Amino acid sequence: MTRWTPRPDGGRPSGKACSHTWTADPPPLGETCASCAPHERAPADLLLCLTCGHVGCSDSSRGAHATAHFDSSAHPVARTLARDREWAWCYEDEVYLDPLEEPLLRFTPRTPESVWDYPRPPVMREDDRDVRVECAGQVVAETRRAVRVLETSHPPVFYVPPQDVRTEFLFPAVAGRTWCEWKGSARYWDVIVGNDVRARAAWSYPRPEPGYAPLADFFAFYPSLMDRCTVDGEEVTAQKGDFYGGWITAEVRGPFKGAPGTQLW
Repeated sequence: MTRWTPRPDGGRPSGKACSHTWTADPPPLGETCASCAPHERAPADLLLCLTCGHVGCSDSSRGAHATAHFDSSAHPVARTLARDREWAWCYEDEVYLDPLEEPLLRFTPRTPESVWDYPRPPVMREDDRDVRVECAGQVVAETRRAVRVLETSHPPVFYVPPQDVRTEFLFPAVAGRTWCEWKGSARYWDVIVGNDVRARAAWSYPRPEPGYAPLADFFAFYPSLMDRCTVDGEEVTAQKGDFYGGWITAEVRGPFKGAPGTQLW
């Protein structure tokens, strides 16, 4: 996976925010442009489709090459294969993208906190640590703008803003909704990556109760149903049970509600 950021000047700015800041890294299906090869032409620059691996040149003449592929396929992003520079172009949003350098995450010990010191009703706390959710080889969500919800006896739940979630992998779950006495009606989502289906693996509050309005449309994920969830590089342990979705990190102390025999805590 590669993470991109729109070029500050946009190159050819469309005025739209690009929604394709995470892309796959498919292997090239060829070493030259299929349209140029029969004419023994050597293209000056090659573009790689980041959806399927198609290789075409940057010739924009009629019926040509990379442009023809993207026009017909609707695949959104191509990157250059030039060795001396690295950039991508989003055909859908008409903006240049540059690779975003990922900071090296180092786990820093935090002050211990007991879940029995958390209040009820629960409180919300902004969290600027790197929160990352991985499923079936894809990064489904990553943010430094999470909101932690803290409630007595429960490990924290991390809510991720929709702008930092790859919502193309989220589909409304068939099974209905649940009701939280504090936050309101929760909607559930299946996480589907290719043929890999994780039913009811995420949830959100489209219209939360007034005291929890900042959570509107944020997504929370069950770490037990994802391949890996991390906070600043530390792998999360899932809260036990199939209803609560708390994230246990090194600083959080129990005992925790969720295991058999704790339902009445």
